Order: sequence, then C-alpha cells, then structure tokens
Amino acid sequence: MGFNTLFVLLSLSCLCLVLAQISYDDCCLKYVRKMTPHTQKHAVSYKYQETDGGCNIPAVIFTMRRGRRFCTDPKDGWVVDLMAKIDGRKSPKPKKHQHQQSRG
Repeated sequence: MGFNTLFVLLSLSCLCLVLAQISYDDCCLKYVRKMTPHTQKHAVSYKYQETDGGCNIPAVIFTMRRGRRFCTDPKDGWVVDLMAKIDGRKSPKPKKHQHQQSRG
C-alpha cells in the first residue's frame, strides 16, 4: 500500500513539473524600452501576452522578418503606433477598377 501511494505522489510531482515548464516556455520577462526606426520597419506581426498562467507581465510581442521577437510594454506610445502601422500594412488596399466604355 505504501509503494502505491509513493508511486502516485511521485507521478503527480512529475506531472506538475512538466506542466509548469510548459507554461513558462514562451513568456516575456522584461521589456525592450526602445526600438530604432530601422528595426521597427522589419516588424511584420505582433501578438498580446496576457498576465495569466506563468506570464507575469502584459506585453506586446513583435515578430521581425527573420523570426526574432521583441517584448514591449503595451502602454508605451511607440508600441501603439507600431501596432497601427502593422495593421495598416495588413489591411487590403482597394483595387482600382478600370471602366470600359461600352461600344454601341
């Protein structure tokens, strides 16, 4: 009986460690305070990090062309501006319609 209890406790401990490791894999722990305009031009997308689970700070994570990621403070003005620029690049541009004259 003692062995079974020990086995269950050991299994649960291992499971908790595995789950804790998974939750900390992709969290920002600190912010990049500044980003040069040249670097900002390479930002292609962003996502939000919420403060839940293992992530302790809210963040906006910018992904660059080659996959590098930067964690930024969502309250900073330049972060909001860069998100708006990226959103503007993603929005579909209206197509120009060419009017053909009807022949009659």
